[in-house]
Amino acid sequence: MPKLDLTSAPSQVYGADDPLGAARRWAVGDAGGLKQFGAAIEELAPGSASSQRHWHETEDEFLYVLAGAVTLVETDGETPLAPGDAVAWPANVANAHRVENRSGHPARVLVVGTRAAQDAVHYPDLGQTRARAADGSWQLKGAQGEIIEEGAPAHA
Repeated sequence: MPKLDLTSAPSQVYGADDPLGAARRWAVGDAGGLKQFGAAIEELAPGSASSQRHWHETEDEFLYVLAGAVTLVETDGETPLAPGDAVAWPANVANAHRVENRSGHPARVLVVGTRAAQDAVHYPDLGQTRARAADGSWQLKGAQGEIIEEGAPAHA
């Protein structure tokens, strides 16, 4: 396979009005045709966060800091991360996490994770869980198990 042209990788841009702040995400694994795991480069603007704090039941996650400074926010506290630092979250370990860019400069991280057919993602700060079934359908449930939102498989 030839070298990937990351400028043409599928990307998403989030504006400053997004609840998590301004960011851009390049799906570099998709650009390379990867199916078993996902890989993305995320650029976080100053003051932004990678996600809501969360943990996965069936998907492993790995993060490597490429540039800039971020703060890892986990269940047990906070840790500053610099270029070359890496963290990993094994599946089914209830350690809710995210990274925040508290610096005055953009930061870039590489995120790699399993693409399990089924998963449940827990968002403890929101009291919500998002479950994805093997057919791709999903449900977002509140702390009492009530359905907040649901969706059909992406290919439907």
